[in-house]
Amino acid sequence: MAVTFTRPVEFAMLDAANIAYYPRIFDLSHRFFEQCWLEMCDISYPDLFNIHRVGFPIVSIESDFIAPMQYGDEVMATIWIDNVGNKSVTWNYKFHNQNNELLWTSKQVTVCVNIDSLQSQPIPDYLLIGLKKHLSEEIL
Repeated sequence: MAVTFTRPVEFAMLDAANIAYYPRIFDLSHRFFEQCWLEMCDISYPDLFNIHRVGFPIVSIESDFIAPMQYGDEVMATIWIDNVGNKSVTWNYKFHNQNNELLWTSKQVTVCVNIDSLQSQPIPDYLLIGLKKHLSEEIL
């Protein structure tokens, strides 16, 4: 099951062409990623990181920039998971604007790590339940 969140394109995200600068789009996707944890696994990403010492850095990323994100746009992110492995999760993102125009898509693979050692580790059982509930086929 996919989750959805919205955020505006803010002035600080713009480049000289007056559209969202691509590194800011990746930053925006990470902000949405952090939001996912509370809804999907009933744990905030700061608690996962600070208390449980578990993180999920990106190890692979594919993205397509389809249309510009402009100042004042309201970006709706649809996020779903299409694979939960022993140590990795494959996330999918689709960003649409307030007019339902597709702006950006991305597939991102994260690996579960111990924050202190930065070594990969199996995904804890308390996260697997929530993550697997959000496995979905591609969202159109």
